[in-house]
Amino acid sequence: MTVSPVIAAELPALARRIAIEAGALAARRRAEGVEIAASKSSPEDVVTLADRETEALIRAMIADARPDDGFYGEESDADAGTSGLTWVVDPIDGTVNYLYGAPHWAVSIAVVEGEPNPLTWRAVTGVVVNPTIGEVYTATAGGGAFLGDRRLHVVEAELPLALVGTGFGYDAARRVEQARVVTSLIGQVRDIRRGGTASLDLCGVASGRINAYYETGLKPWDHAAGALVAAEAGAVVTGWGGSPASHEFLLAAPPVLGRTLESVLIAAGAQV
Repeated sequence: MTVSPVIAAELPALARRIAIEAGALAARRRAEGVEIAASKSSPEDVVTLADRETEALIRAMIADARPDDGFYGEESDADAGTSGLTWVVDPIDGTVNYLYGAPHWAVSIAVVEGEPNPLTWRAVTGVVVNPTIGEVYTATAGGGAFLGDRRLHVVEAELPLALVGTGFGYDAARRVEQARVVTSLIGQVRDIRRGGTASLDLCGVASGRINAYYETGLKPWDHAAGALVAAEAGAVVTGWGGSPASHEFLLAAPPVLGRTLESVLIAAGAQV
């Protein structure tokens, strides 16, 4: 399926409007006080009542505007839809930051063609909103990436001068292995950053706030929108060996830096 020009033109504004409204709701709930609803994969992996309420709002707005589209969100069951388009949603990316009041969390919304599987989908549009500081990142396939009205471009850098972002999983044993890789890498780059919000880290590559970002263990909703923003700003977004980015591995970087960084990560044992 190929999205018609009319639909492709409508999706970015709709996704942006929904993400901004959802972000406003989440911000209000944060100001009122956060209540943990449950833990997921581990006691550290929490979901708040605001996550669920925000996703419910997003889902309702999508259903009202485009009832035939599919939905794939972090906090609710997937719905295949019949249009060939699926909305991939993280209502509050960076929930732990949100829980602690750190101003680094986001509403992430992407629309993809095909099955909601990052190995096969084609992202059509993506929006990442950081309500705390009022930043709105947008991207459309073939149309570029923007922070507000400013067009974004990645910043190439040699490895020793590269500021590299990464993240850690919720499982303690996984974090130990990820820290081992960082220990090997940190002496070869300018420095390491760990923001805690994958969508914003990917947008950070797009905006040049970091030069590269990599992580293992991401869920589809963590990177669906941010990966499109990074790619449309000129980043290569990939898995190991040029495969599609997935749960196994995601690397976003300018082309030259990306090839070098992947080799260094392999040498550090990041594929294990």
